[in-house]
Amino acid sequence: MTALFAAPAACPTGRDAFPDASRDVPETTTSASPPAPRATAEQAAALRRDLEATGWGVDSVHHLLGDAADAALRREIRLPALRALHRVLDEDRAAGATPNPTAVLTVLFMLGQSVSVAELDAALRRTRTRGALAMGLVELVPDGAPDARGADAVPSAGPDGAPAPAPRVRALVDLRPHEARDETGDVRWWIASDLGELATGAPLAPDHVLGIGGAGLALAALTPRRPVAAALDLGCGCGIQTLYLLRHADRVTATDVSERALAFTAFNAALAAVGPDRLELLAGSLLEPVAGRRFDLIVTNPPFVLTPPAVREAGLPLMEYRDAGRPVLPGLVAGLGEHLGVGGAAVVLGNWEHRRGRDWRRDVAAWVPDDLDAWVIERQAQDPVEYAALWLRDGGLAPERDLPRFEAALEAWIADFEARGVEGVGLGYLIVHRPDPDSDGAPRGPWRVLEEVATRPAGPLGEHVARCLEVRSGLAAMDDDAVAGLRPVTAPDVTEERHLRPGASEPDVILIRQGGGFGRVVEADTALAALVGVADGELSVAQIATAVAALTGADEAALRARMVAATRSLAAEGFVDL
Repeated sequence: MTALFAAPAACPTGRDAFPDASRDVPETTTSASPPAPRATAEQAAALRRDLEATGWGVDSVHHLLGDAADAALRREIRLPALRALHRVLDEDRAAGATPNPTAVLTVLFMLGQSVSVAELDAALRRTRTRGALAMGLVELVPDGAPDARGADAVPSAGPDGAPAPAPRVRALVDLRPHEARDETGDVRWWIASDLGELATGAPLAPDHVLGIGGAGLALAALTPRRPVAAALDLGCGCGIQTLYLLRHADRVTATDVSERALAFTAFNAALAAVGPDRLELLAGSLLEPVAGRRFDLIVTNPPFVLTPPAVREAGLPLMEYRDAGRPVLPGLVAGLGEHLGVGGAAVVLGNWEHRRGRDWRRDVAAWVPDDLDAWVIERQAQDPVEYAALWLRDGGLAPERDLPRFEAALEAWIADFEARGVEGVGLGYLIVHRPDPDSDGAPRGPWRVLEEVATRPAGPLGEHVARCLEVRSGLAAMDDDAVAGLRPVTAPDVTEERHLRPGASEPDVILIRQGGGFGRVVEADTALAALVGVADGELSVAQIATAVAALTGADEAALRARMVAATRSLAAEGFVDL
């Protein structure tokens, strides 16, 4: 038997088992969500030592599940995870191995299962059940209450294999590991958020606090990680962006309209041993809590989903983490300029509508203040049905659960799109930047790039984004003669691909591929290929144009103009270094 499934010692049941904790833990209320977790510095330190001592991380959870079950669990399909957990525990016992008890616990809690007090105490030796109750991480299971997901749970068992009666607890929050690596080293955090539908068996509450999802990871990977003095996490949710910002910002301000989200951020920061002198938590809507203040870096995944009133009337609740009840991005982007210091940048996730007969680029560009640089990247476009179905499912409405309500809400959403001429929705990133002044102190004109990029990045984009902002800003201050004098160097991740018909001496297609960054591919003519091929820092753009013109007989002035323009775009996109 493993330590997790050892026979529990005799102990009293119910709240009488933990008289001190019962005074600290609020009684169950009729609110949609349980109270958010909270911890003193001492409680957080004890829990952190417990988690560190077990070595509980992404790998230990993956060991219990394997690739297929882990992927299924992320899609909220529970059966493969339950089967995998049974199988691995049996295999470990047969081999005399001891699985990580905390990893087992987190999988059980993710599946909506309860565990005995003895099992929880074995996994959290310093914190124990009493401490977990006091922090609001678990609750005692009422007498006779079944597990959330029925009789297929992994049971506690005594030495003889018979079920061992014992007081039981179940999770009130989702607590799981998150691991990252950056220039300062590796880090492992444990992030608390609200339990999902898989654990509770119920739709998400309107005040639900999300854990780390795809959007949060995308924002973290996109954000530049160069050192800054002051950073703002706008709409902090569970606090994952705050923790990343604290890796490279002297001080971080985190805001949210949800007091519950701020409480989760405070708990997760305490669990990560963040000192209170480096983190400020402010309640309020969007930029209101930081009126009159400026930051070097702002990151936000705002509630940009605009759910039409008719859709809510059809049964979809207004979710705090995604719905603001009004269009958010136009006003938010317009207000960012007042809060960015010189050289400061804001990274925003969002979506925008594609209206009939209009270019989405013109509509989105109108949001940006005139004095800011802007880089808008559309990563994906969805048709109205795909977009509406995505957010209906996200809000808990699915055809397999309640077909009439789902179709009523879908009809309302599609009708709203049709009435306003919306033919699609783009999803992507907005990056705005306050220009540095010229050497004489005069402001330079801002640059604007709005584009569609469907390629798949090879890795985190933060350093690439920082470099692109730097290069675009430098080039924006240079005239064509200055660019012609630059000596470019082809980036080390760039490769060239040539396609020739059999027997041909010249290629029909030349592709310049980028290994890093956004993984862009540029179709080049012979002149552009020559520029990339000989750019080793020895020759200027003008000298390369002169040499290529002499070899090909092309007009030198025209070739130079093309190479200057190409240098601007290739350097801005990371194909060449300057």
